[in-house]
Amino acid sequence: MSQKPQTVICVGDIHGHISKLTNLWLNLQSSLDPSEFTSALVIFLGDYCDRGPETRKVIDFLISLPEKHPDQTHVFLAGNHDFAFAGFLGLLPRPSDGSDLKDTWKEYEDSEEREGWYKGEGFEDMHLQGRRWAGKIKAQFNSVKGMPYKGSIYDAGTTFESYGVPHGSSDLMKAVPESHKKFLTNMVWVHEEDDVCLETEEGLKHCKLIAVHAGLEKGDSVEEQLKLLRAKDTSISKVPYLSGRKNVWDIPQELDGKQTVVVSGHHGKLHMDGLRLIIDEGGGYPEKPVAAIVLPSKKIIRDTDNVSS
Repeated sequence: MSQKPQTVICVGDIHGHISKLTNLWLNLQSSLDPSEFTSALVIFLGDYCDRGPETRKVIDFLISLPEKHPDQTHVFLAGNHDFAFAGFLGLLPRPSDGSDLKDTWKEYEDSEEREGWYKGEGFEDMHLQGRRWAGKIKAQFNSVKGMPYKGSIYDAGTTFESYGVPHGSSDLMKAVPESHKKFLTNMVWVHEEDDVCLETEEGLKHCKLIAVHAGLEKGDSVEEQLKLLRAKDTSISKVPYLSGRKNVWDIPQELDGKQTVVVSGHHGKLHMDGLRLIIDEGGGYPEKPVAAIVLPSKKIIRDTDNVSS
């Protein structure tokens, strides 16, 4: 008898919404065969913090999973929000080219005043995104998202509050527990699988899988991009694979015909086009669901589903 394909669960952006995460997890547990759920590979696609009110509880929940579900494999990708959170806490690796983290400021220094970059304790040796994350943006309203900013351009105010400190305070560096710092340090920028199955009209298809928060760029060599992601290259001011939009929406042409699934969150949309999977139905909005996709079936499970156990 042929071996049953492994169940792979990819969970979209959570953004500090603990009740949505716990409901989604219960719905996954209820929707899947127990043997599939207990042995699943679970890939969290990043953006655990900001916008929603309970970043601290979300990270507590994620940290607890390996002990509660020892037969599952858990992968925690860094989203652009988590990258910036880690940058503020001084947890990012040093740039491999020998440059300083402050060298990442120059490219965007014209935006410093408008975005109100952080200038408090420790800013002198902080990655650009850490300074933007903890900064105080001048504009009150985010016209693109149609909602007020929560402290910074990243809406990080709620993350500070979840740890009991005011937005932009260096006290956060002491308030975040060591277990959370370890979690943020250990996040990966990319995850690769050599054999993942997908149900298609032609039957079960064996594919490679690349999971990265925003996606891969179209023009550049895929291997060069993966090298940079595996190495966590912090010399870049804005890592396009974590924070890009249109430039990372599609699968790079280089992967055409190579049976490679590229799965991401980040984009505030649910989009499934062939082997390109974007699973971020919620985008951090309070009224929108947090979703996950289950492979090989490509079934979408949401926190709002009414699943009877």
